[in-house]
Amino acid sequence: MNDSVSIRYGKGELHIRLPKGCEPTIIRKPDMPILVDSHAAIRDALLNPVGAPSIGELSKGVQRACIVICDITRPVPNGMILKGLIEQLRDNGVPLDRITILIATGLHRPNLGREMREVIGDDWVFNNVRIENHFARDRQWMVDLGHTPTDGIPVILNRHLVDADLRIAVGLVEPHLMAGYSGGRKVIAPGVAGEETIRTFHNHRFMADPLACNGNLTNNPLHRGQLEILKLLGKAYAINTVIDEARRMSFVNFGDCEKSHLESVAFVKRYAEVPLDRQFNTLLTSAAGYPLDKTYYQTVKGMVAPIQILADGGRMIIASACEEGLGSHEYRLSQSHLLALGRQGFLDRIRPMPLADVDAWQTHMLLRTLAVGNVSLFSDGLKGNDRELTGVQMIESIEDAIATSISQTGDKAIAIIPEGPYVIPTYTKSK
Repeated sequence: MNDSVSIRYGKGELHIRLPKGCEPTIIRKPDMPILVDSHAAIRDALLNPVGAPSIGELSKGVQRACIVICDITRPVPNGMILKGLIEQLRDNGVPLDRITILIATGLHRPNLGREMREVIGDDWVFNNVRIENHFARDRQWMVDLGHTPTDGIPVILNRHLVDADLRIAVGLVEPHLMAGYSGGRKVIAPGVAGEETIRTFHNHRFMADPLACNGNLTNNPLHRGQLEILKLLGKAYAINTVIDEARRMSFVNFGDCEKSHLESVAFVKRYAEVPLDRQFNTLLTSAAGYPLDKTYYQTVKGMVAPIQILADGGRMIIASACEEGLGSHEYRLSQSHLLALGRQGFLDRIRPMPLADVDAWQTHMLLRTLAVGNVSLFSDGLKGNDRELTGVQMIESIEDAIATSISQTGDKAIAIIPEGPYVIPTYTKSK
C-alpha cells in the first residue's frame, strides 16, 4: 500500500502522507483516450459537425461572427481551438474584423491584460481578433428576448451574441453541481446572460430542486431553461471538448449547440461518473487545482461533487489554494449572512426571493454538503476574517485532520479524490 498520495492544489500538487494502517480508496477517472493530434481533431470536427452544416457552409455570407468562450475559471484549451476555428472562418471568407470573441464571465469579474491573454491561449488570435468581456450589469449591451415558456426565466443576452449571424460557443464538458454538465448551452446562459437572467436561474426554487445536481440533465430545471433560452436566441453552434486528469484533450466535437453537447456528455459520463458500493466516514478531495481553486467561491464545487459517498456525519477534508481569497464582495456578504442567521435562517431568508443575491447560490450549495457531514479546509490563500467566513473548519495539517477523523470514527477507510469536482463518485447500495 502506498503511504502517500498527491492531490491537485494551485498550479501544483500537495503530497499527503497517510496514517499507518489506513485503508485508502483512490477515486479517479478511468484512463481516457488521448487525441494524438488535437489540431487535426479540431479541423475534422469543424468539417464533420453534429447535426449542423460544416464550418465552410456556415461561413457563407456571414457579416458578424461571435465566438463565446469560458472565463479564467475553466481550463479550456482555447489556444488550439480558437486558432483552428478562426483560421477556418477566415479561409471561408469571414474577415477577421467581423469576428468577436466574447468572454463568458457571467457575473464574475472581467479577464483583463495578462489574464485575458492566458484565457485566449494563442498570441496570433490575441493580436488579430476583437476580444470583449461580458458585463452582465451593462444594460446597453443586453437584449431582452422575453421569457422562457416553462419557468418564466427572463431571457436577457449579450448584444454581441444576439446580433451575430454566426454564433459559436466554446466550452469544456465536465460535471457541474447545478446544471448537470457544463459546456454547450451553459456557456451562453448564464455565461453571457444579463444580471436578471442569472439571478433568476440561481434563486431558491431552482437551487433547491433535487434534480439540479451533478451529472443529471433529465428534468433538471437549469438545463431545461438553458435549452429554452437557446430556442429564443435562434441558431447557435458549439465546440465542446473533454480533457483528462492531466488536462490533455480527450474529445472534441462541433455542431448544433444542443446535439453536440449531448454527444459530449455521453462521452464524458463514462469516465467522470465513478460508481461505488459504499460510503466513507473520512474523505479527502481537492478543488481541482488552478484555475478552479483561485477562490473559495469556486472551491464549494469540490465540496458538493462527492457528497453521495460521504457518510452521514462524516468528515470531508478539502484542499484549495484560494490565491484570490474568498471571492466577490457579494459572496463575502452572503457568507456573512450565513454566519449571522445560521443554516435555517439563511434558507428562510432566500426562499421567497425571485432574484437571488449575487453569488449567494454558492452559499446555498455549501449547505448541501453541511447537511450531510462536516468540512475541514486546508488553504494557504485565506487570511484573517476570510477564514471564519468560510463557514467550515480551517485546518493547518491535512495529515492531522485525516488521523483525527479516523481516530474519532474508528473507521480506517478513507476515500481520496485527487481531481476534485471533475469526478462524481456515485453511491449505489449493494444488494
